[in-house]
Amino acid sequence: MSKKNEDLFLKLPRTILIFFGIWSSPKKFKVLHTLYMLFVMATQYSFLIFEFIYISNVWSDIDAASEASYLLFTQASLCYKTTVFLRNRHILSVLLEDMQSDIFAAKSDVHEEALRILAVRIRRLCTFFMTSALSTTTLWAMIPLFDDVGNRSFPFRIWMPVGPEESPNYEIGYVYQVLTIYISAFLFIAVDSTAVSMIMFGCSELDIIIDKIKKIKKTQWSSKFKSNDRMKLLDENYKIFRDCIQHHQAVVAFVEKVESTFHANIFFQLSGSVAIICITGLRISIVEPHSVQFTSMVNYMVTMLSQLFLYCWCGNELTIRSQELQDELYVCPWYEQDKRFNNSLWIAMERMKKPIIFKAGHYIPLSRQTFVAILRSSYSYFAVLNQANK
Repeated sequence: MSKKNEDLFLKLPRTILIFFGIWSSPKKFKVLHTLYMLFVMATQYSFLIFEFIYISNVWSDIDAASEASYLLFTQASLCYKTTVFLRNRHILSVLLEDMQSDIFAAKSDVHEEALRILAVRIRRLCTFFMTSALSTTTLWAMIPLFDDVGNRSFPFRIWMPVGPEESPNYEIGYVYQVLTIYISAFLFIAVDSTAVSMIMFGCSELDIIIDKIKKIKKTQWSSKFKSNDRMKLLDENYKIFRDCIQHHQAVVAFVEKVESTFHANIFFQLSGSVAIICITGLRISIVEPHSVQFTSMVNYMVTMLSQLFLYCWCGNELTIRSQELQDELYVCPWYEQDKRFNNSLWIAMERMKKPIIFKAGHYIPLSRQTFVAILRSSYSYFAVLNQANK
């Protein structure tokens, strides 16, 4: 029995978000669930506020400010994205209903395989992203373990209402920081994975439409075809083509809903990625090589690049498949079909001249070119900051 599309593409992020109370509110224990969700969000926002306080106190020290700034952008992005996700949970339920609609249901083993292939692919990419993020968080949590007992410090340089000099203040502050940053990492992974998984679901549906178009058969006049048989085949071909058009319109509508739901999150992330990569590169050039902090910063850079690449790659795959669909329509045996088929084909080809482009903030297209452009901008700002620091 085939899995539901929701289970196939969203099992990992859904599990994480349910665990932290973000996905949905159960009918039972609704009050307790809301309090738990508020506690989770309070840890994230308090961490962000403590970072703001710390940076305002050390603003004149570029070394200390840069050490705290990269995490400030990340935490601000996380708080914004999670808050928007919570506000749009009703829209998410609509998207999930669309994913389970009849028009997106697999009609054959080939269709199920097309869904499975891309679901496995995006799951592996998200798993790599999660592994990188959690390993970075673990390295950050380990940094205080290498400090001298008489010179203890917290994992992160943020303002804290308690100091690390005495117990149990140190233990309380350490647990708070480590717990908060692990929650942050999981939420970051889950919210981003939800968006990219839905984009890849759209890609898999375009693959299914391409497979349907390939089933349109030739109907040339010959002694092999009787007039009635040819008319029957023309009707079948037109029925397949009409189903493809309806399917394509459903995919376009679904992608537009996904973009409307997540475009602000992705725009905030792409904009912040320039600063995050720039400042992280600066920190890597400052800290001592072969130290735990150096390793954690390199790992953090890999995490941020993998997140950026994940968004741009998924958007690029969606655009490529929409262009392949237009090419597949052109090479189908349209020249052997009847007038109603060709009229519908003309309208469909005009409609598909504009490929499906997923845009962050309804402005920045998710593509390989965008990925390269962000890297170039980040390096330019890094070069300026590095020169100023020297």
